[in-house]
Amino acid sequence: MTYDLYIGDRTFSSWSLRGWLMMEKFGLSYRTHLVGLYSGTMAADLAPLSPARLVPVLKTPDGDIIGETLAMAETLAERHPEAGFWPAEAHLRARARWISAEMASGFAALRDACPMQLQHVNKGFEASDAVMADLDRLEDIWSSARALSGAKDGWLMGNYCLADVFYAPVAARIIGYDLPVSQTSRAYCMKVIDDPAFKTWRADGLKTRYDPFPYPMGVPLADWPV
Repeated sequence: MTYDLYIGDRTFSSWSLRGWLMMEKFGLSYRTHLVGLYSGTMAADLAPLSPARLVPVLKTPDGDIIGETLAMAETLAERHPEAGFWPAEAHLRARARWISAEMASGFAALRDACPMQLQHVNKGFEASDAVMADLDRLEDIWSSARALSGAKDGWLMGNYCLADVFYAPVAARIIGYDLPVSQTSRAYCMKVIDDPAFKTWRADGLKTRYDPFPYPMGVPLADWPV
């Protein structure tokens, strides 16, 4: 039973990263198809998957087409209850769903000001008040999740789950723009980007070169941490 996952450029497509982590981290069988997000062919590439218009898109072995990562997450959790997409405990599962949904619908300032890019670190980037407010909200969400789950460090709910999938691109933004967060939150971000699946995703993305590189910030650049 093999899924087909349609994604955008790995270095930049935060939503595609989420879709891919759902497949990779939970051991599902899948094929990856790259859509021309930056080459201008996305609409044509997705035409056979109508009404999908954004990446990622998931095609099930039965031929069903699913867009939007929250819908993909719930569908996969239903189809593979043994995989542990959500926490087993009801109160942790409810919290994980809540914070994943808030990530999917919120944090507009952080997203707009800091597009995900996995090539380098933008040093000296100045976060606006709106971005700082989003970071403060992240601190509240992550610390309350840990208080509920009892996880002092590591994954948010104790064991890796969909909440960590949804916040992976946020962690990458914090690292990629050297954003000011607490020591605990930075340690979590480093755990995310040091995870073998994330490192595989990033390495595959770096095989594609961009000239000019999208999203110049006009600040000094440093190497991505390893």
